[in-house]
Amino acid sequence: MLLIYTPRLTNRTGYTLNVLFKHLLRTEFSITTDAAYFEQHDGPKLCYGPKRVGDGLFIKSCGLLTSTSIEDQEPRPTLTDGQWTLFPVHGRDIDFSFDLLAATFYMVSRYEEYLPHSEDEHGRYTADQSLAVQAGFIDQPVVDQWAVMLRNKLTERYPGIGLTPRSYHLVQTVDIDAAWCYLHKGLFRTVMGLLRDLFGRRDYTEVKRRIRVLCHREDDPFDTFDYMLEQRKKVPGSRLQFFALLADYGQYDKPSNHLNPHTRDLLQHLDDYAHMGIHPGYYSPEEPRKIDIESKRLEEILHHPIFRSRYHFLRLKLPASYRMLLHAGIKDDYTMGYSETIGFRAGISVPYPFYDLDRDTETVLTIHPFCVMDTTLQKYMRQTPEEAVETYGRLVEAVRKVGGDFCCIMHNQNLSELFGWQGWRDVYEKMLDIAKP
Repeated sequence: MLLIYTPRLTNRTGYTLNVLFKHLLRTEFSITTDAAYFEQHDGPKLCYGPKRVGDGLFIKSCGLLTSTSIEDQEPRPTLTDGQWTLFPVHGRDIDFSFDLLAATFYMVSRYEEYLPHSEDEHGRYTADQSLAVQAGFIDQPVVDQWAVMLRNKLTERYPGIGLTPRSYHLVQTVDIDAAWCYLHKGLFRTVMGLLRDLFGRRDYTEVKRRIRVLCHREDDPFDTFDYMLEQRKKVPGSRLQFFALLADYGQYDKPSNHLNPHTRDLLQHLDDYAHMGIHPGYYSPEEPRKIDIESKRLEEILHHPIFRSRYHFLRLKLPASYRMLLHAGIKDDYTMGYSETIGFRAGISVPYPFYDLDRDTETVLTIHPFCVMDTTLQKYMRQTPEEAVETYGRLVEAVRKVGGDFCCIMHNQNLSELFGWQGWRDVYEKMLDIAKP
């Protein structure tokens, strides 16, 4: 077992060691603040502090993890031999040129999002304020890469330590913002939609399509669920999860009615083949009780507790949004990522525990970061299907190299081959082929 020495064990230090060794390197370790005990240890050991103690591997600290305040930092991103690092340190007896623990903590805690920042029209932290975007390493899972560096150094120093590389995984997640385009909307919404197409948009092609679907002469274009389940069979070992929007109807929430028997049948059907989670509505961050209400709707349909979530519109505000989920009994959240750009918002590809920086404590909520969303590629980045396939390929390669989780977001309606999404089924199938384990 690896023994780690630090002269002062803080919550931040303990949490960061937990992320690195439990969640990334998956190895057992123990921590001591007794320098004499550490020096006498004859097995694998690591020293973390302002100066070296003993003859183990040494990571020099910059002081971030011994502080309890939240204040402006100078991470000073540095690119050396193709590897980005943060918080450089200097000394003749160091084994790393940067404070690997401080860099990890800064990224996964989302430290910069606790500092003063601006928000977009939906109240979201914008990617352009992120250090990773500004420095140019947003498309790299740098925390995973640092863990690999640490593993390699430890294996080199202690060949018998037994640190085996992680296994790569593909995690498909699907947001169900609207299960159907035309069907099962109720009389009022159906009539209003028809009148809008007929007299507002004067889109007679859409009118004809709507009527054909309503007359059951054509499948509803948003009903792509069996197609996705069929595609999943071609990728053994991949994980598939759906997040259902069951909020009340509103400006940004237009879900299928949770009381509709067709909606209930669909969600029960999907629950037989994949994991289900709640997609808290647009207004849930302002009214936390809505998370409870919407989760209970899904629990009542599926007859089992709901522990997974992803906020609609990716409306994530730290730490309040995660505290709401904890209060609602949610254990796993999949919101960590950006809507306007691809990449690793927290610099990491694998699940890890949420650290409440304001309260200086690790929580039981597990964050599952994603690195790419279909809407980001088509709407925000204006990529063609061909460009999107290349982007998927680059991200998969980056994750595969570190044995991480390639987690992506899809939407059932975006596989309709309509409304500007022509050619994206082919993108989806090529992505699955590229990303298969």
